Amino acid sequence: MRNLHILAGLIALVAGAIALCARKGSPLHRRSGQVFVAAMLLMTASAVIMAVFLRPHRVNTVAGLLTLYLVCSGWLTVRWPVPEMRRWLAGLMCMAFAAGGYAVLLGIEALNNGIGHIGGVPAPAIFMFAVVGISAGLLDARLLHAGDIQGAQRIIRHLWRMGYAMWIATMSFFLGQAKFFPQSVRGTGLLAVPVLLVALVLLYSLVRVLVAARRRRASAAVTGVRS
Repeated sequence: MRNLHILAGLIALVAGAIALCARKGSPLHRRSGQVFVAAMLLMTASAVIMAVFLRPHRVNTVAGLLTLYLVCSGWLTVRWPVPEMRRWLAGLMCMAFAAGGYAVLLGIEALNNGIGHIGGVPAPAIFMFAVVGISAGLLDARLLHAGDIQGAQRIIRHLWRMGYAMWIATMSFFLGQAKFFPQSVRGTGLLAVPVLLVALVLLYSLVRVLVAARRRRASAAVTGVRS
């Protein structure tokens, strides 16, 4: 199971990096994105199984479930319109609230247990999972109420969920498994570089989508005034 988890994780990191850097909507982006989704589903499913049954770790269970949720909800956003994925979206929303709520309890436990962490994961990191899970669940509830999502909002929803899942996977590999890297590498701080790069590329992509959407609205407004 562990070897399967590692192999899926490596494939996900490579495919995710390609999808994140490729031009959005291009054949390369779509193909690498499909590989990323498949590898992430396998990686997160195996991570949850190990965290629950083989090597019990409550925070890893939350992280695995949250990452699985982000990948599934991000993928569905660009696959189906809201009416067709309503049941799936409602189920995923419940999953996000459950993972986020459990993370809140774990974070409080970490603050009060005298050591400030659970299984080596500090309280601030646990609360980060709580904020992401609950916030994403609220956005799902809003989408279910609206019943539709189009244009830049649809792209942004897909992008930040896939990108954040990629960031979690990158952080888990390079920082969470730092002990498997030589001490000479760990001492340089280089293991944090891929994590920062993913965050920066994701931020740049989101800003680019927002700027492009604003330009389109401005152009449409000018065209409307001239007509």
